[in-house]
Amino acid sequence: MNFLSDNERRISKNFLTRGYSILKIKERKSLNFMHSLILKSVKSLIGKKKFFNLNLIHKEISFSDLNDFRISLINKINKNGLFKFHYFNIAREKIYTLAGNELMMQKNINLSIQFPNDTSSLLPIHSDVWSGDSEFEINLWLPLVDCYRTKSMYILDQKYNKYFLNKINKLKLKSSDDIYNFLKPRLKWLKIKYGEFLLFNQGLPHGNVVNKEGETRWSMNCRFKTFFSPYGDKKIGEFFIPITTRAMTEIGMNFKYPFKK
Repeated sequence: MNFLSDNERRISKNFLTRGYSILKIKERKSLNFMHSLILKSVKSLIGKKKFFNLNLIHKEISFSDLNDFRISLINKINKNGLFKFHYFNIAREKIYTLAGNELMMQKNINLSIQFPNDTSSLLPIHSDVWSGDSEFEINLWLPLVDCYRTKSMYILDQKYNKYFLNKINKLKLKSSDDIYNFLKPRLKWLKIKYGEFLLFNQGLPHGNVVNKEGETRWSMNCRFKTFFSPYGDKKIGEFFIPITTRAMTEIGMNFKYPFKK
């Protein structure tokens, strides 16, 4: 039996078919809050007070300062509890539909800043599940600028991934480059505008390449999973925190049996 609504079934079918969904953000107040905090933090770090275009940050700071700059921004956003709330809030209903409504959230939101022609910020093709993450996690990827072609990320769709996994042991692929070259004709480059978000199955092979678009890529990502689904190498407390614990779960977890055995 399946008691999902028609809309939930439609969203789920699309996700199961492709392994990802790109959706428009309806909670604009949450997006605006995050964007304003990012801009304010950037201006503070680089000493500018006027409007600043995130696409052109590579003209404001040197490549050698990029990592320290990025870490400073990550620290600022993750110290702000409201930022985490708004990050979740932009995709709340869709995460509920696809993953469940009693959720764990990654403790720290990741931030990626990829300059044009930067070869140091690459993620070779990979699946998070291959390296120890739970197959029950969903990844919320949020662009802070329009992302397209090499300024975005690529992913293998769900249908071809099933074929690939059935064949992988026979293919004798020895490196991530071998895997990328084999899958390259099937990889989908995602076009995601500012004001949209991506939810994807992180078990699918994905990654990025050198950004050749002449603008800096800004994106954030964070994982969510249901409270009681199996965990990989990353556990509650050290990596995940509960964010939507339900009343009966609290009652059940605190229950003490009254009779001696």
